[in-house]
Amino acid sequence: MTTEKAHVPNVLATRYASPEMAQIWSSEEKIVLERELWVAVLEGQRDLGLDIEDSIVEAYKSVIGEVDLESIERRERVTLHDVKARIEEFCSLAGHEHIHKGLTSRDLTENVEQLQIKRSMGLIQQRLVAVISRLAELAIEYQSTIITGRSHNVPAQTTTLGKRFANLGQETILAFERLEELLRRYPLRGLKGPVGTQQDLLDLFEGDSSKVNELEQLVANRLGFERTLNAVGQIYPRSLDLDVISGLTQAVSPLGNIALQIRLMAGLDLVTEGFSEGQVGSSAMPHKMNTRSAERVSGFVAILRGHLTMAASIAGDQWNEGDVSCSVVRRVVLPDAFLALDGAIETILTVLDGFGAYPRVIDRELERYLPFLATTRLLMAAVKAGAGREQAHEAIKEHAVAAALEIREGDSGQNDLFERIVNDPALPLDAAAITNAVNDHNAFIGLADLQVADFAGAAATINSQHPEGGSYRPSPIL
Repeated sequence: MTTEKAHVPNVLATRYASPEMAQIWSSEEKIVLERELWVAVLEGQRDLGLDIEDSIVEAYKSVIGEVDLESIERRERVTLHDVKARIEEFCSLAGHEHIHKGLTSRDLTENVEQLQIKRSMGLIQQRLVAVISRLAELAIEYQSTIITGRSHNVPAQTTTLGKRFANLGQETILAFERLEELLRRYPLRGLKGPVGTQQDLLDLFEGDSSKVNELEQLVANRLGFERTLNAVGQIYPRSLDLDVISGLTQAVSPLGNIALQIRLMAGLDLVTEGFSEGQVGSSAMPHKMNTRSAERVSGFVAILRGHLTMAASIAGDQWNEGDVSCSVVRRVVLPDAFLALDGAIETILTVLDGFGAYPRVIDRELERYLPFLATTRLLMAAVKAGAGREQAHEAIKEHAVAAALEIREGDSGQNDLFERIVNDPALPLDAAAITNAVNDHNAFIGLADLQVADFAGAAATINSQHPEGGSYRPSPIL
């Protein structure tokens, strides 16, 4: 029996996420960030009067990027403590033992993880700008494409394909704003020591609390945080992790809705997510052009929902000043939630870039359902002509149900709803009145055009504030 473990890669990182997101959560990058934190603390301690020579700081700086994961693992097998192993490795490379003074392991791990979280949220926010931008382009492109609108997935009234993209874009803007707000207020735990009292740093600075506070602020600013928590224990409250994962789940929700909309429309041959040269839809059925990428996004949504449940399970479960019961959960949840969401964005951008509509099929569907889609307009016309609203509603409903059954079960397959209404003496509508009511298809879409324009304007504002995010294009996905 072998004692060596096989290397099992994280499929979210290796297959789906962008290189930038994978880099943030890589083992090598985490060690680099830890070393940068140690150096920032060391520089701060030197500047605040501790006896630390500049050459010592420079020695540590010079080896920050020399990461040997195997060497660190060998040390950890002896120490059975991951942070202690990484301290020994860094000190060995630098030739000094000056880092980690006045700190505990959590001063390192908590702050570095929070740095990873904040950088990841910033990257996701920029990526959402690209999604919003692409949805705005499609909303404008298909602003005048009238389609059959559905509620409960059943034909309801007409809308436009552009309006459908605007709906999805509005939800994406809400997710973007949630992350924007979270980034502004996201706090750093800071340098708090074993139980949060900062006792060791206070001893190091001979009881000078102002220097303790100044050091913490220097490090926080170096990491890009405007705020630190004042009163925490060994760990920061895991409800903050829940807040983050909840925000990520909100961010993946519009992507899931985009994917579902496209899957549903593609099933009716109304649209396509794109089909590249050489692509195969089915190993058995040569004609198949599946929405495989949109379906993948639906899978990412399921992953985020699961991670949200896990994040909720560790919130409100903190023993006194802290314990490590949450550690194994967070080692899965934190990187994988970001990697999954990033993969969802990479995929949905690919889908939106490849999106296409089939106008003739859309028109045929519209013509088939038009009599039913016009019922609310005919109801208003009957009311204006003197009919009681409820009486007219009941009469039109009876005719609509009968016409639908005739289409499904009869021989002709023709929709004779208008003829049934004209021949009903209880409804004061003749053929001319019906023609007048339904002749202009654009009259059926209400304020769809204005809503598209409003969304496009909001998207343009966001894009102007984040031009790099709006212009992002993902690499080809598998």
